[in-house]
Amino acid sequence: MQVPATFEYERADSVPHALELLERYGPEARVVAGGHSLIPMMKLRLAQPEALIDINGLADELGGIAVEGDELAIGAMVRHTELLESATATDLFPIFRDAERVIADPIVRNRGTVGGSLCQGDPSEDLSAVFAALRATAVIQGPGGIRTVAVREFHEGPYETAVQPNELLIQLRVPVAPGTGSAYEKVERRVGDWPVAAAGAVLRIEGGVIAQAGIGLTAVGAGHFCAPEAEAHLEGRAPDEEAFAQAGRIAAEHCEPHADQRGPADYKRHLAAELTRRALARAAGRI
Repeated sequence: MQVPATFEYERADSVPHALELLERYGPEARVVAGGHSLIPMMKLRLAQPEALIDINGLADELGGIAVEGDELAIGAMVRHTELLESATATDLFPIFRDAERVIADPIVRNRGTVGGSLCQGDPSEDLSAVFAALRATAVIQGPGGIRTVAVREFHEGPYETAVQPNELLIQLRVPVAPGTGSAYEKVERRVGDWPVAAAGAVLRIEGGVIAQAGIGLTAVGAGHFCAPEAEAHLEGRAPDEEAFAQAGRIAAEHCEPHADQRGPADYKRHLAAELTRRALARAAGRI
């Protein structure tokens, strides 16, 4: 029988209250929003927090999707379904629609949150690759105030992030620029499963050449969910099939996939190359 260990429960009524509770209970407390990752781990006793701080009542403070200046701001409490259905987000960045359509199932998407997905730090997380490709910034609040961390520096290892025990991820900010296209490609064993491999691509074109490229990879052992060597290869080149194929090969060369129940390492490396190529081609076609 799957039964969590004993824990305390507190429901936060504001961000300052949540931070106060995190300070009170210390590093063995955990924040719960959607709970679709944390609760199963607790039932298996892979996670045994001494206290749960429920932030589901903070949607007014930590929700919302809006363009603010030259950035798209996405609250950490935005549910997956909200992001999927947000024309503000998906018109600017179709990569969000691509990814959210293949994340889990409607039940999970209705409850799970964008911030929770990133803070879980799973090496196979879809949105971590998406936000890495987008070169997003994470906004974190703690007792000392608000600080920002590039999403490409946010994940410090499997299930480890830059958010300290007494801090909250409150928002993601994505730079908005003209001439940008984006896309996400994923291979999964069945609908809604974790990816065998997946790739996201963001291209900004100026004067007929690639001014900036962003490539996000998940489930294939890519450091910080990105492929900087492949991005560097693309910048300054024409957005053509040859450049995209070579970028895919470079991305795959720098991955360190591990064999598991979803497939052997060589297959995952092949997918990293092919899905990168496909995502780049689709992103270019959307500019």
